[in-house]
Amino acid sequence: MVLLFVSLAMFGNYYIYDSLWPIVDLLREQRGFSYQQIGWLSTAYNVAALLVLLAGGYLIDRWGTKRAITLFALICLFAAIVTAWSPNFEMMLAGRFLLGLGAEPLIVAATTVLAKWFKGKELSFAFGINLSIARLGSTAADWSTGFASPLYANWQDPLWLATAVAGISVSAAILYWILERRAEGRYSLGVAENNEKLEFKGLYSFSASYWYVVALCVVFYATVFPFRSFAIDYFQQAHGLDREAAGILSSILPVSAIIATPLFGLWVDRIGKRALFMAAGSLVLLPLFLIVTYAPAGPLVGISIPLIGSAVVPLTLLLVITVLGIVFSLIPAVMWPSVAYIVDGRRLGSAYALMTFCQQIGWAIVPLTIGFLNDRFLAGPENIAGYTPGMWLYTALASLGLYFSYKLWRTEQGPTGHGLDSITSKSAG
Repeated sequence: MVLLFVSLAMFGNYYIYDSLWPIVDLLREQRGFSYQQIGWLSTAYNVAALLVLLAGGYLIDRWGTKRAITLFALICLFAAIVTAWSPNFEMMLAGRFLLGLGAEPLIVAATTVLAKWFKGKELSFAFGINLSIARLGSTAADWSTGFASPLYANWQDPLWLATAVAGISVSAAILYWILERRAEGRYSLGVAENNEKLEFKGLYSFSASYWYVVALCVVFYATVFPFRSFAIDYFQQAHGLDREAAGILSSILPVSAIIATPLFGLWVDRIGKRALFMAAGSLVLLPLFLIVTYAPAGPLVGISIPLIGSAVVPLTLLLVITVLGIVFSLIPAVMWPSVAYIVDGRRLGSAYALMTFCQQIGWAIVPLTIGFLNDRFLAGPENIAGYTPGMWLYTALASLGLYFSYKLWRTEQGPTGHGLDSITSKSAG
């Protein structure tokens, strides 16, 4: 039940964030926004997260997860209202900023909950289930181009739908609060007062393996999330897909993750090899964006999702997005639980907050850069080559991810390793 309610809180959180991307073309056409302004709507979220994450981790460690999750879910709901309320760019920017204040600390709190309840058991599997349900929120935002297509006559109605979904996140957070309060009398869940304070001098005490995981996290999310932000618009402008087809194609990425993340988590719990799997996923990621850019589109193939809709898309795009979805399953399913084996349990909230803080730095810079490159090279249906510089940027980031995951694997093979490749659910039990 803990896993279910925490995951539902994440579902609403992810839907709110991703609800903006299916209306990129509407914001450009109806509001006159540039690609760089779209990038700012993404970056405002990350800037807010940077300001609040370290304090959020401290709050989670000291105040407790049940209060923190509810507070952050309420902030997300208010942010969704502000974003949908006004056509003014500055107001939308403020709404996305508020979303960053609530959403990323909520994710840290949820991650801390799972580490607290499932460490030494099926931790990676629990993370996988949590990410699958959360990404169903992203998928639902993509699918809304089909099941809620009448709302896409204007830019505002889809955002009001996202506000309604935000209520799911708040409700689930409150239910989790009730559940943990009941469990405190029956289980040993740890005491907030025993947690360490977050002190900047203590950040240097984290091991090399932790920092390699953090570095991989930074470049991985700075690659995949900005790509998703612009993906629906890119499929429309560069490949001529209509909005519903572009939304369904974009949803293949989180759909693949929904299916594969728990399976990868369960597999890794059983056999270990966490550092090796992160390196393998990074290697597979490396060529995907160049394939999208330079490979022939291939024949058109039909895809259909029951109760959602159907579309005809180029085979090459479908294959690349499916493989990207598998990588999007493998690396997070292994990466986030690995921190629980590297860092002392009393510092998990702070460690996850610091990791997410660093993640936001790269994630904040890349959408602005992609927006600048698209505007600078006049990307659009009349100039498809204008999207190529952005694809090379994604490829460069993927190459850094391969380097950091290799360094992590080498470190874990040495005497300072933490057992990432050897600890299994059987050995931990």
